[in-house]
Amino acid sequence: MNTTDAGLTPELARLTQDAADALALLVPSEVPLTAVAQGPGYGPSPDEVSVTASLVGTRSADLVVVAKSAIEEALSGAGAGALVSIADALRPALEAAGATLGEGVLGDAQIRDAGTAFGADDVHVFSLEAAGQVRGWFGLRLRADQNVAPVAAPAARGGALRDNLRLLYDVEMTLTAEIGRAKLPVRQVLELVPGAVIELDRVAGSPADLMVNGRLIARGEVVVIDEDYGLRITEIVDQAEASA
Repeated sequence: MNTTDAGLTPELARLTQDAADALALLVPSEVPLTAVAQGPGYGPSPDEVSVTASLVGTRSADLVVVAKSAIEEALSGAGAGALVSIADALRPALEAAGATLGEGVLGDAQIRDAGTAFGADDVHVFSLEAAGQVRGWFGLRLRADQNVAPVAAPAARGGALRDNLRLLYDVEMTLTAEIGRAKLPVRQVLELVPGAVIELDRVAGSPADLMVNGRLIARGEVVVIDEDYGLRITEIVDQAEASA
């Protein structure tokens, strides 16, 4: 568990609060979240799951969010379930927080233990609260020796953006078509050569599975589209069946 420095200058306090406010607006949650600056001794449990990303630009910084339970509840309620990862769900919120710091490039989000992400003494910590209940945490660490003059705040967002799950519509996901599987001992895998034939666990003509993040969502027929393979959807799989 880490702390935030109670001796912040007004400029730095405003800067970090702006970033936390922008992030809180876009964290997927069934209820609106508010960012509240915390003093020494407050923060997430070290074993909680956090998502971190580094910003390089006008002001370089490390950003970290803990909100796994709130996000899972929101995604489950929206029917997204396991189709969207925690890191993907938080990407729009992290980008919004980074935008308050000025021009820059946000790196890939990584999942870590909160103890690692919140472990530095210079991380400014905010609780993400709803009706006085802590639903998550946000940490911001500005890189040393940076100018902290105010950056123009982004335009105020309308109340419609509280329905922040819509921001996930633009998150790209990798779809995989699977025509079958086979299990082989390591010895046979090492002996594979060009021309070898592997028998799959599915009869010829059976539909292929369409997977998202390893989860079955549909089945279909393999087709050819302008010399590329495609998949014509024939069945949308019930998620209860996919989870079985």
